[in-house]
Amino acid sequence: MVIFPIVIVLSIVMYIYYKVAILKTKDGLTQRYFNAKARICLGLFILAFGINQYVFYQTRISLFIGIVFIILGVLQSIRGLKETKHYRNEWNRLNPAD
Repeated sequence: MVIFPIVIVLSIVMYIYYKVAILKTKDGLTQRYFNAKARICLGLFILAFGINQYVFYQTRISLFIGIVFIILGVLQSIRGLKETKHYRNEWNRLNPAD
């Protein structure tokens, strides 16, 4: 399967992008928002890596390791989504549309 390596590479590139964007901004709220976006990308990376490992090797040990990676990836992504929603709402509250 060629889709999982593509997702792995794209998610790690986006993770690095958001981490560098944190360094470029001075606003604390924007930094937290970018950190939440980076957490989503990290979760997708871990999730895709866990699935790819099982698909590639198809052994019992890779299944157990893949399950752990999938659980951690889903948890990271869910937390990132919740934080992103929270910080987006905070930004909208502090900066109302004119």
